[in-house]
Amino acid sequence: MPGTLYLCATPIGNLEDITYRVVRILGEVDLIAAEDTRNSIRLLNHFQIRTPMTSYHEHNKYDKGRKLVEKLLEGKNIALITDAGTPGISDPGEELVKMCCEADITVTSLPGAAACITALTVSGLPTRRFAFEAFLPTDKKEREKTLDELAGETRTIVLYEAPHRLVKTLRLLAEKLGDRKASVCRELTKKHETVYRTSLLEAASYYEENEPKGECVIVIKGRSREELDREMREAWENMSIEAHVEHYLSQGYDKKEAMKKAGKDRGVSRRDIYNYLERKNK
Repeated sequence: MPGTLYLCATPIGNLEDITYRVVRILGEVDLIAAEDTRNSIRLLNHFQIRTPMTSYHEHNKYDKGRKLVEKLLEGKNIALITDAGTPGISDPGEELVKMCCEADITVTSLPGAAACITALTVSGLPTRRFAFEAFLPTDKKEREKTLDELAGETRTIVLYEAPHRLVKTLRLLAEKLGDRKASVCRELTKKHETVYRTSLLEAASYYEENEPKGECVIVIKGRSREELDREMREAWENMSIEAHVEHYLSQGYDKKEAMKKAGKDRGVSRRDIYNYLERKNK
C-alpha cells in the first residue's frame, strides 16, 4: 500500500503554536521534506525530533517531487513542512500535492499556523469574504493584470510582501486600487508583532521613516458594491446603446440576451432597448 503525505503546519514565529499532532507525526514518519533543512533543523532539535530530512523547494520541486512520489508508492510516509506556516500556501508544496493526487496517494493536512489567516483576523477589516493573492507577480505585465483584477475586488484582500519592497508595493497598491483602509502586519506571533491599522498611503509614509523588518502581510479593505455599481453605471451611460449591445454580442450572447443584459446594466427593460434600436434603424 502507498504511504501518506502529511502536510504539517509549522509555527510562523512562536514555537508554542505547533500542535501536538504535528510533533507526533514528524516523529513517526519515515522522512521529512523541508523547504530549507538548515531552518527546519532548529525546529526539529527544539522538539527532539530525529526523523531524517530531505530538501524540497521551489528550484527542485519537479525532480525531487517525483522521487518523493516514488518513495510514497513504496509505502513510505512523508511529512512536508515549509519554512513557516502551512505547506501548499504560496509555496512549492502545491506541486507535490498535485503529483500525489495524480498518483492516487493519500494526502492529509494537519492544520495550524498560516500567516494570511493570522493577519486577516487581527486586521480589523471584514473577514467573512477575502481574496488571498500571496506575493504580487514579479513580471511587470502579470503584475499589472493582477492589480487590474484587484481594483474591482469587493472582498478583503490579503497580500504578502518582503520588508525591502514594502513601501514601493504600498504606493503601487494605492495608485492602482485607491487609498483604501489597510492593515500592515509584521512579525506575527513574535515578540515584536505589530499591526498598523491605517491607509495604504499613510502606511507607505510611515515605513519610509521607520524601516520595516520581518516578513509583512498587507490586508486591504475591498471596494463597496455600491461604489462599484455606480462606476459601472457611469461607464455604461458613457457608451452608446448600440456599442453596449455589441459588447455582449461579441461575448457570444444572442441578440435577445444581449439586449436584455444591456437593459439591465442601464436600468431599463429589454423592450426599451429593442424599441430604441428599431427607431434608430428606421
